[in-house]
Amino acid sequence: MGLVHLRAVERKWVSDQERQQFPFSVPVIALWDEPIAFTHEVTFLAGENGSGKSTFLEGLACQTRLPSAGREESARDPTLDKVRPLGRKMKAIWNHRTHQGFFLRAEDFFGFVQRTNETVAELKQELARVDSDFAGRSLTAQQHARMPFARELSDLIQRYGGDMDAQSHGEGFLAFFQSRFAPRGLYLLDEPETPLSPLRQLGLLALLKEMVEERKAQFIIATHSPILMAYPGATILNFDQAPVAPIAYEDLEHVQFTRAFLNHPASYLRHL
Repeated sequence: MGLVHLRAVERKWVSDQERQQFPFSVPVIALWDEPIAFTHEVTFLAGENGSGKSTFLEGLACQTRLPSAGREESARDPTLDKVRPLGRKMKAIWNHRTHQGFFLRAEDFFGFVQRTNETVAELKQELARVDSDFAGRSLTAQQHARMPFARELSDLIQRYGGDMDAQSHGEGFLAFFQSRFAPRGLYLLDEPETPLSPLRQLGLLALLKEMVEERKAQFIIATHSPILMAYPGATILNFDQAPVAPIAYEDLEHVQFTRAFLNHPASYLRHL
């Protein structure tokens, strides 16, 4: 069995003036009166673009102060500045307060890959410089000088496989997840399916199941993917209506449309 760390989140009182401004002007935020509960270890936020699910998740990242895994730390990330007022108006209700975990938007992963590869290149340059500077010195002196750079380089290669650009985006994304997961963490993920093929999405489902059952992790995931939302027993919150409420998998518009399209693609494509 898994473990629900974050039981619910409430919205504090918001003035009429605040309601006129983003993010409080988003309908699901403006009409948010009752606590939003997380009753399962995996909760999906479903809805069309602009429905408010990403805004809600970003505000929650600010409120919980979880580290941002792909960009700047959430406390310093300038892309979160517009939603910080929402984070301050949120009240988290915990079963077990955890500081483990992270917040990740799929688009931030690609910046993380670039920075990681730049760090690897810089460490290799430092090792070459040490070898040049310590040429002719004792082996002990050379090893001592190389140690901090070699240790950091070894750690990066062990965690991420060295050159992440050499992997497919899907492979690198899953390797990133596996390397960063910690036991008993809370993970806020925004559209993690973006770099993943359908087969890789199944791989992510298996990874989520392992993290929930063996490492007591909790996930709150904004997604459009019918594959991910099929996670057994997960709670799905519908952001296409206000106030937000649970919805059955079979009632999701994404699921109904995808099934109809796959069953009769010609009936949709003939209108192109």
